[in-house]
Amino acid sequence: MAGELDTSSMGDALVILGAAGLVIPVFTRFRITPVIGFILIGIAVGPFGLGKLVFDAPWLSYVTITDPEALEPYAEFGIILLLFTIGLELSFKRLWQMRKLVFGLGALELLIIGSMLAIALAMMGQYWTGALALGFALAFSSTAIVLPISGTSSPVGRAALSMLLFEDIMIVPIIFILGAMAPNAQGEGWEGMITTLWQGGLVVAALLVIGRVALPRLFAQAARTKSPELFLAASLLVVIGASLATSVVGLSPIVGALIAGLLIAETEYHGEVEGIMEPFKGLALGIFLITVGMSIDLTTIWSNWWPILVAVVSVLTFKAFVTGSLLRMMGARRSTAAETGILMASPSETTLIVLAAASSAMLIQPGTAQFWQIVTAIGLTITPLLARLGRVIARRVEPAPELEDVDHTTPPVIIIGAGRVGRLIAQMLDAHGKPYIAIDADADLIESAKRKGYRATFGDAARGDAMTRLGVDRSPAVVLTMDEPVLAERLTRKLRKEHPDLLIVARARDTEHAAQLYRAGASHAVPETLESSLQLSEAVLVDIGVAMGPVIASIHEKRDEFRAQIEEKGALDYKPKLRTSTAES
Repeated sequence: MAGELDTSSMGDALVILGAAGLVIPVFTRFRITPVIGFILIGIAVGPFGLGKLVFDAPWLSYVTITDPEALEPYAEFGIILLLFTIGLELSFKRLWQMRKLVFGLGALELLIIGSMLAIALAMMGQYWTGALALGFALAFSSTAIVLPISGTSSPVGRAALSMLLFEDIMIVPIIFILGAMAPNAQGEGWEGMITTLWQGGLVVAALLVIGRVALPRLFAQAARTKSPELFLAASLLVVIGASLATSVVGLSPIVGALIAGLLIAETEYHGEVEGIMEPFKGLALGIFLITVGMSIDLTTIWSNWWPILVAVVSVLTFKAFVTGSLLRMMGARRSTAAETGILMASPSETTLIVLAAASSAMLIQPGTAQFWQIVTAIGLTITPLLARLGRVIARRVEPAPELEDVDHTTPPVIIIGAGRVGRLIAQMLDAHGKPYIAIDADADLIESAKRKGYRATFGDAARGDAMTRLGVDRSPAVVLTMDEPVLAERLTRKLRKEHPDLLIVARARDTEHAAQLYRAGASHAVPETLESSLQLSEAVLVDIGVAMGPVIASIHEKRDEFRAQIEEKGALDYKPKLRTSTAES
């Protein structure tokens, strides 16, 4: 018995690891997202694919998934890790800045789409409780697939993130409401929801307090050991512990994972944690996508292709129209609204959870649930294609400013970011006769900068050949001005790897972030908090009667002192890693 179980588990592991080893490099080579590859693998090796032939050809059991339900915990863990890494890319400050989008745009998108789909389904003959369940289930969009495609820093990514965050928050209330509407609920669902909400509030508050105190100390101890294994163990401990804490009181585990990520994002160790967790997130997400593929029965699709096609097209078109319209009403560009609407059109992995809850509560029939599960699986499969379609339509609706090749006799300084800080640097370079070019992925900023006479061009410095076309190989310096710590570190690391001799000057949020940028390869990292403190000191000293000359000299001395400390801290933290990766290994 144990031997059979071990063989089954080993066969499943072989399929999963083989899929990851084949799908990712093959699809990446042809510039196709691996999402489609994992789903196709799931279709092929699932119970409706080659799994049907196991009885006639027993050897197929070694290359098929013998127990799809056994993979579900791993798939759920992939979603948890995804939300954790999203939290790492955010911060409480940035989340607070997005509150209007999350609770404004996000709430409107979910409520309008859910209620209007429910009305349409009720008019088609579905009982009103089942129509509500289906409407809100289909209103969800896929966090697991959309965010890796859109990112979180572009206008499309920010809009998608705000809507997806609200949807993730609303999962638990919606599932409880469905339970309360069940024919045999008798009000217990409402009582359960109230209990979960106040207990969940206490748990979230406890996580915030304990996390702010304990996490810096935990990761500091792990960092002192210089052991990647211990750092990984600490990261997994935090994300699993926070997820369990929220799930115990009835909240979704992804809420705990998101909070854990936000808390670690406030520490100096978030870059290291993100790098360590990335491979595990990708593999677990691949398992989730394989389980989605295994739920697709091609025979059922073939026999019901017309109603399924109508349902898929109707849901996608309606969601894209409503989402795009809401974004336009809130001031988004036509291109951003069109691309975001189409990207957010397909249903979600959460749709499958809500459908299961509605079926368990006897609000919809099993056959109805199966039909919409197939629609959802197809929607998830074609999400990468929708993303590509959205980009094409966005360019047709409102062509973005094109990235032009820059041809200067003297190579320009490249300023990444055309906001307030980037423009001030451009003014200083211009005042001293030094050529520059600013690049930003926000088309509105670029248009505003051009109107005011700045030399700026549209492009995403983190992707494609944008920096090459700007002449980074000849540029005397690159200046990073964005107020996004994770993105700044990634770009610094990428630029240093590709251009070892390039002068890289980076804006840092504080001294800890500056040290991280030095570790990533920055030539100079300038912390905002330090410079503002020095300027305040200069102002007060001069105004109380101290001579300007000694004040300026002391300011320069203090600046050099702090900079030396930051550079030393970055070097000390970085050198052990170099030894580990070379001599010790």
